[in-house]
Amino acid sequence: MGSEHIQYGLNDNEKKVLSKGLNYAVTPDRIPKEEYIVATEKACKMLSTAEGEQLRAQVVGALNQAKPPKSNISKGARQALRTLAKGKSVTILPADKGKVTVIMETAEYEEKVKEMLSDEKVYEVLKKDTTAVYKRKLVSILTRLKEENKMTEKQYKMLYPTTEKTPRMYCTSKIHKEGTPVRPIVDYTGSIGYNTSRALPDILAPLMDKTDHHVKNSQEFATEMASVLIDEGDCFVSHDVVSLFTNTPISEALEIIRNQLENDKRLKDTTNLEIDDIMELLEFVMTTAYFTFWGVIYQQRFGTVMGTPVSPIIANLFMEWLEQRAIATAPVNCRPRLWKRFMDDTLEVIKKRKCHTAYRASEFGQLHWKHMVHI
Repeated sequence: MGSEHIQYGLNDNEKKVLSKGLNYAVTPDRIPKEEYIVATEKACKMLSTAEGEQLRAQVVGALNQAKPPKSNISKGARQALRTLAKGKSVTILPADKGKVTVIMETAEYEEKVKEMLSDEKVYEVLKKDTTAVYKRKLVSILTRLKEENKMTEKQYKMLYPTTEKTPRMYCTSKIHKEGTPVRPIVDYTGSIGYNTSRALPDILAPLMDKTDHHVKNSQEFATEMASVLIDEGDCFVSHDVVSLFTNTPISEALEIIRNQLENDKRLKDTTNLEIDDIMELLEFVMTTAYFTFWGVIYQQRFGTVMGTPVSPIIANLFMEWLEQRAIATAPVNCRPRLWKRFMDDTLEVIKKRKCHTAYRASEFGQLHWKHMVHI
């Protein structure tokens, strides 16, 4: 960040506080009583009347005795935070990868975001906030499922939207890529569909990771690669899917998930919901992807949204289906000898000079592979 300090004229306190990183938790200068009260009331909805009254009494007692903790930053650093928050000439955002803080001219940041949101294939400007409409639709679905005894009272209360918070979008900076593009992330916490999006992964998770190509983590990858030998005519090639989430076609992904649910013999052990019920909730979450940015409300028309708990599973299931189809249909003489993938990052062993023949964009539907290693 050294060059940024000079360019934007940061003082010593601003440099010190930013060097702690955007995940550094600054002690509050007051007790956020309102937030605790709201959280308590949400918890009380899951309890009996007597238990709820007891919890309220305990929380009120704790709040009355609570005092703000000792500050973990200096007065100068706290003032620096206020100054940076009020500043409009620069925008401070996290890097997409790594614990790096990025300082970008606000004009440049706005230009990058506007360019991204101008893609009419993916984003559409809404004339009004659709939160109330979506809430009524979700409540209708949940009420029906409860009345059909497919959902318990407790499950119903867990998924019932108690707020009408409009999701908010923010961006991270891809400093590891040319032109430092931005990646959109939507904060769905507290939105009407958030709890439903959190519940669906428990149902869908058993469908994942059933292929030999999937890698759970770097440790598993290192263990498997320790025994891999390549021939003289082979080479390693790595791929990265361009914008996996926004390039995952929802209709195709939902069809793939339905087919897998129909073949899941353990589904009834996981949930009382029927496949049609699961798909209805999943389609609701995926087709009500909207957010606010700079006071404008957008609807995402294509792809999944990075920020909803269920999106990574949907993208991963689609990738599993796609790679199996692509490998099976690749010409035998240039089919990869090894294929390992974690989300959208793939490593393969293939014969030299055969990569482009085996992996034409047309073979991979609507996703396009970007070669990170040139042959």
